[in-house]
Amino acid sequence: MPRFFTNTIDENNITLTGDDAHHIGHSLRMKTGEPVTVCCCGTDYNCTISRITADTVYLSLESKVRCAAEPNIEVTLFQAVPKQDKLEYIIQKSVELGVSRIVPVLTRRCISRPDERDFAKKLPRLNKIAAEAAKQSGRGMIPEVMPVVSWEKAVSMMKQLDITAFLYEEKGGCSFSDIDFSKAGTVGLVVGSEGGFDSSEVGQADSDNVRRVWLGNRILRCETAPITALSILMFLTNNM
Repeated sequence: MPRFFTNTIDENNITLTGDDAHHIGHSLRMKTGEPVTVCCCGTDYNCTISRITADTVYLSLESKVRCAAEPNIEVTLFQAVPKQDKLEYIIQKSVELGVSRIVPVLTRRCISRPDERDFAKKLPRLNKIAAEAAKQSGRGMIPEVMPVVSWEKAVSMMKQLDITAFLYEEKGGCSFSDIDFSKAGTVGLVVGSEGGFDSSEVGQADSDNVRRVWLGNRILRCETAPITALSILMFLTNNM
């Protein structure tokens, strides 16, 4: 069944316009009576098409359920900015695995160092990648790729979450299985770029709810680490 996304919904008047309406009427050549799912904030609204005009598709609500593909925890990935192609890969795969938002972070050892204006130009493409991955994987929402932030801003955001796992390449951290995620509604994952983290950045992040996590003796690439960490987290929280 075709899936379409919206940020707000009126259950008494569900419509699709713009590119979505064009896709239904022209690309898919759908007709009245056919089923469509509209996804909003993790809920699937199962509808049928009641009327199609040149620029609007009118829908009748049949039922609504929480999207089965949505995890029961809200995960924010704090990703130190890698090279562009790696960031696109990380966004695509982390959305497939259930991340709620991706926060690109500029750290001291980032090789790629875009300023806010340059990065803002890339955001539409990055969010399009997130949207396509959400549709492909049957998600009930489109995770947001946020504007790039400083390390200090990222640390402030981490400390607002229930638990944040800081992936550190040096020994000394705990394993994921040592952390109790059972009462956590919001979880952060912090992953470095190609150059890892500066020791002073690690010190800034240390707090009761920001835990250093070590993934073992093998050194993972910056695009492998977040996918590995998300997979482990989703498994431990019964979301995989």
